[in-house]
Parts: sequence; structure tokens; C-alpha cells
Amino acid sequence: MKKVSILVPESAVMEAVADPRYLFTAANQFLQSAGKPPLFEVELVGQQRVVLLHDGVFAVQTDKVLEEVQQTDLIVIPALFGDMQRAVAKNQESIPWIIKHHLRGAEVASLCVGAFLFASTGLLKGKKCSTHWAFYNEFRETFPDVEVADGSIITDEQGLYSSGGANSYWNLLLYLLEKYTDRDTAILAAKYFAIDIDRNNQSAFAMFTGQKDHKDKEILKAQEFIEINYAEKISVDQLADSVVVSRRSFERRFKQATGNTVVEYLQRVKIEAAKRSFESSRKNINEVMYDVGYTDTKAFRTVFKKITGLTPIEYRNKYNKEVVFVD
Repeated sequence: MKKVSILVPESAVMEAVADPRYLFTAANQFLQSAGKPPLFEVELVGQQRVVLLHDGVFAVQTDKVLEEVQQTDLIVIPALFGDMQRAVAKNQESIPWIIKHHLRGAEVASLCVGAFLFASTGLLKGKKCSTHWAFYNEFRETFPDVEVADGSIITDEQGLYSSGGANSYWNLLLYLLEKYTDRDTAILAAKYFAIDIDRNNQSAFAMFTGQKDHKDKEILKAQEFIEINYAEKISVDQLADSVVVSRRSFERRFKQATGNTVVEYLQRVKIEAAKRSFESSRKNINEVMYDVGYTDTKAFRTVFKKITGLTPIEYRNKYNKEVVFVD
């Protein structure tokens, strides 16, 4: 039997506690239906016997408190809710418990922004981690020694796992299920829960709003200029001159403030505008391409796919369902 300990942190997202329990208990039923013995012993574990979630709207009765767990094979850290720093602070007792059992051989998996609690253990230092795309900047600032896997649905660092945003955690749960059982059981679970088993990127869902949580006034001014004039041909020299900063200093400060090079930032602003157009208009690929300042179809397609994980046609067909297109 594999012991699965689902941590029930204070400030947890209720669904991220219930869903892994549902998946692994359902997997036992799938295995039994196939004439195989059940594999998973699933338990809810918390700092207290009863953990209140969502300001007391939900109460979760744990099977064990932390100190009662003698051995486990997998620790699942659910997504947290609200302010991440405050949520982690509420669950400080869980951190040494996670470390202790990992040192004893347990694997650890974080779901969505459960990555903040996971990274607080120090186990991810120097490793890759995925989390919800909307929390990338905060995660990088909080844990500079952990590499954020941009766009990733799943990371696997030799027994340390993480998943991307929101319902992406289902893909990690299926990944673990396949690892512990077999492909057929994972596919059966994917069909049962209506999940795309091989989705491996959350980039298509990400909304780029620009990294403006910094105090460099000149760089903020340049960002605003880019976002207003993204359809024009903008050079780095032009931007540097507009804020009266040398090019070398401007490029260094821009990267430091936003996490992107100037060219990367320009590309992301253009592609975000293209995404919005594909979602809401009847324009064809070339029209959208020209609207956001591209003249080379191949270059536009390459950058679009790099940022979103989809080609322009795939993105448009996926997110604009109102009209039939002919290019």
C-alpha cells in the first residue's frame, strides 16, 4: 500500500483538499474493478483535529494530526487561499513535518499556490517549481533561489512535484497516479473526471498585465509608452532616450525591474493584444498580426507559440467560439 497524506493547511482551498482524496480513493475502486488490490491508503492530516477553511465556512475533520503520522509515501500540499505570506505563517508547524518525512523517503507534491508553503521548506532550493501564473512575480521575489517553470503544468524534481494554476493540479494528480499504477488506470481516471491527461502548459491561460510592482519611475514611464504604442516600431534606443537614460543602464534597469528584457516585454505586450483580438473579434490572422505591429508571419507565429504554447490559429479556434473563420 502507498500511504498518501493530504495536508489540510489553514487557509487551504477546499477543492484542493477534496479532489486529491477523491482521485486516489476512486483509483482504488478502478483497481478493484480490474481485479487488482487497492493501492492507496489516503488520510487527511492537519495541525489540528478540525481545520476551518474560508473564514469558517467549511470545516475539515482530519484523520490524523501531524505528530500521529509515523510514515507516509506521498505528501500532497493543497493550494492556499488569500495572502500567501499570511497563509504560510499560519502553517509553520507543517514545515518541519514535511521536511522530516521527505528525509525519511516521502515524495512531496504541491498543488497550485501550495508551492509557497512547499518552497518555505527549503526543499526546492536550486530546483524548478510551477505555480499559478498570476503569482509568478511574488513567488520569484519570495523565493529567489527557486526557479519558476514559466508556463509549466507539472514539474518533477526527483520526487518533488508541483503543478500550475487552478485546475492544473488535476494533471499532476493524474501524473502521480500513472507513476504509481499504470497508464491504463490514469487514462480511466482522466475519462472519469473529464480531464485532458496530457495537457502540459498553462501559458494559454496566462494574462500579461506587465510587471509594475517596482519603484523605478523611468522604467514605469517606458512600460506605459510601450503599452500605448505597442503597434509601432519601437527601438531600445528610442525608449532609453525618452526617459533620458543611457541604453546600457536602461536595459539593465528594465530587466531588474520587470524580469524581462526590453524585447521580451515588447513581445509579451504585443501578444497579449493579439490574444484579446482573437478572443473577441472576427479578424483573421494577418489582420491581427498587422494590428499588433508584426509584418512577418513566421516571426509572429513563432513568438505567439513561444508565449502561449499554441499557434495563432489554435488559440483563436480554442477561445473564440462565436464565429466560423476562413483564412
